[in-house]
Amino acid sequence: MANQNSAETHSFQTEVQQLLHLIIHSLYTKKEIFLRELISNSSDALDRLRFATLTDDTLVEDEEELRIRVSYNEKEKTVTVSDNGLGMSHDEVIENIGTIARSGTRRFMDSLSSDESNDSQLIGQFGVGFYSVFLVAKKVVLITRQAGSDPASGVRWISEGTGEYSVENITRPERGTEIVIHLKSEEKEYLDAFRLQNIISTYSDHISLPIQMLQKAKGEDGSEDDAAEPEWTAINSGSPLWTRPKKEVTDEQYQRFYSNLTYDNESPLITLHNRVEGKLDYVSLLFVPSKAPFDLWDRERRHGVSLYVRRIFIMDDTKHLMPSYLRFVRGVVDAADLPLNVSREFLQNNRDIDRIRNTLVKKILAELKRTANKAPDQYANLWKEFGKVLKEGVVEDHENKSSLAELLRFSTTKSEGGDQTVSLADYIKRMPLNQKAIYYITADSPGAARSSPHLEIFEKNNVEVLLLSDPVDEWMVNGLGEYEDKPLKSVARGELDLDELKADVADSSEDKELDTSVLDGLLEKMAESLGDRVKAVRASRRLTDSPACLVADENDMGANLERILQSMGQAAPERKPIMEINPNHPLIKQLSPEHAQLGDWAAVLFDQAALAEGAPLPEPSAYVRRVNDLLTRATLLGG
Repeated sequence: MANQNSAETHSFQTEVQQLLHLIIHSLYTKKEIFLRELISNSSDALDRLRFATLTDDTLVEDEEELRIRVSYNEKEKTVTVSDNGLGMSHDEVIENIGTIARSGTRRFMDSLSSDESNDSQLIGQFGVGFYSVFLVAKKVVLITRQAGSDPASGVRWISEGTGEYSVENITRPERGTEIVIHLKSEEKEYLDAFRLQNIISTYSDHISLPIQMLQKAKGEDGSEDDAAEPEWTAINSGSPLWTRPKKEVTDEQYQRFYSNLTYDNESPLITLHNRVEGKLDYVSLLFVPSKAPFDLWDRERRHGVSLYVRRIFIMDDTKHLMPSYLRFVRGVVDAADLPLNVSREFLQNNRDIDRIRNTLVKKILAELKRTANKAPDQYANLWKEFGKVLKEGVVEDHENKSSLAELLRFSTTKSEGGDQTVSLADYIKRMPLNQKAIYYITADSPGAARSSPHLEIFEKNNVEVLLLSDPVDEWMVNGLGEYEDKPLKSVARGELDLDELKADVADSSEDKELDTSVLDGLLEKMAESLGDRVKAVRASRRLTDSPACLVADENDMGANLERILQSMGQAAPERKPIMEINPNHPLIKQLSPEHAQLGDWAAVLFDQAALAEGAPLPEPSAYVRRVNDLLTRATLLGG
């Protein structure tokens, strides 16, 4: 390889410098992951080459099989990982190695904890895998040439991980990439064939392409023939795990594959391995993690299912195979009947892809239901991690709405602890016979929901209410509408049927209809005083302890949804709440249409009701002034 140009010296991107400093000066317990990352990168390069040759067969310049090679040199104290994959151009080396324009480097560093053994496992998650080589390297030399390019367009990249790197053009006859790792003096353990083979077996055995190391031929007795020349021999199984029959795969192998796929050391909560044969022939291996992925709520999130066609990698981030509300599912789908030149546009309008997707979704939902029935504690953990996401499906997936409704879990006014939840089926089993609706309340926090004055009449009559505090709940309840012919009804909207709320219909005669005739003048004056702030003021059927509350008209948007839309920067339809007052409250009993401070009392009651449901006051200083003035007058009168 002869120099074509003088070497260029570049500085790493600032975040890369910080990352390199962190890796080089930290003590990680699993430095061996550097080999996993480099082999994974080589596998990706080979997959990309196979995919590219579908439309351009000139990229393959020889008949040599696609492979990854790992070797070591005790004298030079180096480990080398090479592949004959797609390779990189000069600009791609600078873009992919010198900078991390689209990776999560900053989030990676922000996610680091004091547990260094776990921190090292984060490397692959955040797209910074190549830099793990500096866990063991004092210098790294990367040599590459892009497939289909002139041999003179090879590139050599060198760095000691100290903030700078050099790049120069070289002549490289072979396509692909070779990475030479000059080991630190204390990392001699990797100059051992058995150690390297063990790492490859642990982390990379599932790679479908051969991973080769030099090995001597063995005699009949199984011992190595020292006189024979070493040959490149595949040391991985070379058979993707998902292609093997389920009975031949152990739980440990599933766990290892899942860990390599997701960089998650915890066992998956659910593993689904299925083969479908018939009109469509495909295999799926899917996992539900025990913990939510770090990017679950990232707007630019990647979906976790990769698509293969006849064992050839086509693409990851295949959102067409899994709906958004199941974006936490990880795994692979390998289809035998799809064309190899699959594009994203093809996936958008393909009936076979739709059939595969529909089948996968039904299998996952059925398995979640089975888990909920057979292992409720395990499902409770799953709901805690992914419940908010599953709720999105009620709105997005009308076809599977009934199945999703069975999976929903809610805290209620009868939940003993914050983590205790109930299904809709169990809620209905506990309903009084005369209760016609499933009652719920939405608020911006669990505490606000549980302490809402709207619950007072329900608690008095021992009627259970669902407590909803996730933003998605507003859309979920509207999308669900009903369950087992029981409509979902907000306790903060519309009129209430008191007879229905009575636990025993026979006792309903004890509650007489409110005589509002004596209140008509007061209600009218309060409504007049509040003006455009309210649609109406009326006597309440739902309050037993509080003096007032705000409710939405039956067909109006609720206050919580209005606040959510405003927080998202969206315009909410103009609405006016109805203020309900409790005629039996001592404060209300002291008011009359002729009360001198009725206007101030009406405003204070309205603001207090708004505060009780978590709404901000438009004029907090005016509220404080009114309260202070009323307290002062009350004190003077009392004196």
